[in-house]
Order: sequence, then C-alpha cells, then structure tokens
Amino acid sequence: MLKGKKIVLGITGSIAAYKSCLLIRELVKQGAEVQVVITPAGKEFITPITLSTLTRKPVISEFFSQRDGTWNSHVDLGLWADAMVIAPCTASTLGKMAHGIADNMLVTTYLSMKAPVFIAPAMDLDMYRHPSTQQNLQQLKAYGNIIIEPASGFLASGLEGKGRMEEPEMIVRRIDDYLRGNTSQLTGRKVLITAGPTYERIDPVRFIGNYSSGKMGVALAEECARRGAEVYLIAGPMSLTTSHPLIHRIDVESCEQMHNEAVQLFAEMDAAILCAAVADFRPATPADRKLKRGNDDLVLTLAPTTDIAAQLGRMKQAHQVMVGFALETDNEKEHAQDKLQRKNLNFIVLNSLRNKGTCFKSDENKVSIITPSGITDYEKKPKWQVAEDIINRLAEEFSPLQ
Repeated sequence: MLKGKKIVLGITGSIAAYKSCLLIRELVKQGAEVQVVITPAGKEFITPITLSTLTRKPVISEFFSQRDGTWNSHVDLGLWADAMVIAPCTASTLGKMAHGIADNMLVTTYLSMKAPVFIAPAMDLDMYRHPSTQQNLQQLKAYGNIIIEPASGFLASGLEGKGRMEEPEMIVRRIDDYLRGNTSQLTGRKVLITAGPTYERIDPVRFIGNYSSGKMGVALAEECARRGAEVYLIAGPMSLTTSHPLIHRIDVESCEQMHNEAVQLFAEMDAAILCAAVADFRPATPADRKLKRGNDDLVLTLAPTTDIAAQLGRMKQAHQVMVGFALETDNEKEHAQDKLQRKNLNFIVLNSLRNKGTCFKSDENKVSIITPSGITDYEKKPKWQVAEDIINRLAEEFSPLQ
C-alpha cells in the first residue's frame, strides 16, 4: 500500500504519544520508510530509543545533533518526504504551526515541507472546543493541510471523546487513500446501513437485547463514506460515534423503529447493508410500569419481530444491491446460503461465534462472503479491514454510473 513511500512522523508532547509506536509499526508494515521528528516535550512521553528501534533511523529532535556543528536540515526533510503526519498534535503545536512560530525542529520541518501534511489533533475536549483551537484548525485547513478529525469512535473501548487522537490504523488509511487517490469509488451512491443491537422493552426499565457493539456496522459506514458514498446509518442503541460528514445517522431503539426507518429510506438507496443484530422476538405485551419481584416465576410471552431483510428483499429493485449478515453457531454455511436465497440478497457475510475473539464487542472479525456462485473465506483481521473486504465486494456489484 505505502511501499517505497517516505513519511516524516512528527510527535508532540501529548499522552497519546504512546500511539506513535503503533502508527510507526503500521506504516512500516505497509512498506513505508519513516523518519521521526519529535518535540522536546514529546520526549517526556516516549523515548527516542524506542522510536529509533521501530524506524531503524535516528530520531531527530534538535537542530544540532552534535557539538561539532553537525546539524539536521529541515529543508532536506521537506524535500525527502512523500508525506508528513503529525500525530499526536497538541493544541500548542497547532497554534505554532498556524502562526509560523518555528521554535523547534518539528515546526521548522513543517514550514519547509513540500509534501502533503496530515494533522491528527490530540487534547482534552474543552481544549479542542476552544475557539482559539478551532480557529487554528480552520487556518491550517486553509493552508492546505489535511486534518484527521479526532476519534471516529468505531474502535473505541469506552474511550470516546472528540479530542481523542484518531486510531493509528485509520490515520494510515487516510494517508494511503490520499496518496493513491482512491476515495471516490462510490461517489454518487446512496447506501443504507443498519448497525448495532435492538432493545425490545419488557417494561420501562428492562429489555430483551444482545451483545452487539455496533463496531462492524460503524466500520462499514465509515468505509462507504470514505469512498464517497452518502451513507444513511440506522443505529440501534450503542455508544460508538461517527465523524464522517457523509454519514447521516438515525438512532433507534427497537426492531419496529429500525424497520420503519429502513422501509422509508430504501427506495432511494443504491444499496443496503443489513449488519444490525436485530432481536428476533419481543415481549408480546410490554408492561407500562416496572414489574415487581414476586414469589412466582415471571413468564414472558414473546412474539416474533418484523424481518427487516425479508421486507426489503421484497421491495428490492433490479438496480439495488442488498447485503446481509449471518451469525451462526452450527452448520454455518448451509444456514447462510439458505438465508441468501430466501431474502433476495446479492451476497451475505457469514461470521461464527465459534471463532474466538471475533463477533460481539471484539475489534476483530473472521468472515466468509457467500454469493450465489461461491464462497470466499477471509482471515481474522481488524473490523476496519473486514469492512474494506466487504465494500470491495459491494463495489463489484455496481455497474458504472451513467
């Protein structure tokens, strides 16, 4: 992906500096050559020896590397690089960059950079929201910098917060997309995605639900938007956030609410990806008051919920593409193939609870994509990479827009 690319990585004095190791590892894994430039404050959070071990290059921090007059040329770095990424970037460094205050090697290198510059802010929420920070970000955008907005959230594990630095994998994807120019594959398409669980109320404080976190659905939404699609994300109850401006999020609670929104939107869509873990049953008569504990067993009568995939399958037009998901515990492929046919899907994504460390709440998944003509098995990988595989297959279903 980034084979042969030369990347300058700027690191500033943020607690998120530990993520720079993960970022370096991912860049090197993709074939990039990485040169670290770190501020003096950055060295308080992570040691240069750790960074140089990962990059196999001396870390640059000061203008002069020796007492004999040997100096580090910020001009040469600006000419050498194919891209510069500053991650994490503190509010202080943002201000210096916006106003040309070149009092350290990192900002001086930035001001000499001829290549695209990516900036991943990292700070607390109040600092990020402050008008001066927002003004600096707008100024840097006007200069042509690519701002990687904080925390899309789909990999978050209880750490959501608008100022949190974006995950290293997502930063690498943004760099790769820009350098390859492949972000417009789905431009002009409208994609409906359902994600997360549904909650079916027993009474005002209790519900029937499942363990779905919504991570896979949010990853798919982000991936479609990244490729230029206008995404309508119908999200069940989940804590994850989305940041891409092409994602229109509609929050729902129950299967009925999700069904109603999906049916209303589907006719205008080019595709629907039904990733939500929708409850198959709901209490037949939810109580309007909290049920009290008694001496007798509580018996709930359950009624089936509406089958959203089947309903959309009946509505589907020839130009529309439908993608389903199947989570199975036994006879996985047989059950998935049956669902593919019954619900009029173009293809179905199969995952299994027998694959440990995947599915619910996990950041990884192991799937098979089943089409009417065959089955493709994939290795276990992060959900954002699984989303890439699924959307690659989705793109193959479309004929070029006229």
